[in-house]
Amino acid sequence: MYEPIRTKSVHSMADTDFPHRTREEELDIQLAGHLAALLAVTDDLGLDNAAELIAEQLTRLRGTPPARASAPLPGPDATELHRRALAHAGRALVVAASRADTTAAILAAERMDAHKAGLQSPAPLPTQPFAPAH
Repeated sequence: MYEPIRTKSVHSMADTDFPHRTREEELDIQLAGHLAALLAVTDDLGLDNAAELIAEQLTRLRGTPPARASAPLPGPDATELHRRALAHAGRALVVAASRADTTAAILAAERMDAHKAGLQSPAPLPTQPFAPAH
């Protein structure tokens, strides 16, 4: 009555011959992405000390130093950049906490505090030195 199905169903399980990443690897990738976005905005704000600390964490996660722009690009005003940086730092904090990376979590929390202060005052932010635990 019906002709048998001759092709594989699109609903069948996919072949699993390719390597899968672990949860820790995925979290590392996510954290590095959020920190890279935070670094870009931090560079645009001209916060060199903070940018260097973020770059150190990226180097630790990726194994290579991040690519960076040689000069800040003209763009949004400082208030908008602080909003973006606050959002990126918040995302980085969530991922760092879920992967139990204390050093990155502390850095992200400090950057959140600094950018909140930047939203409240139009003056340039003083950057606090952060000593990562080795």
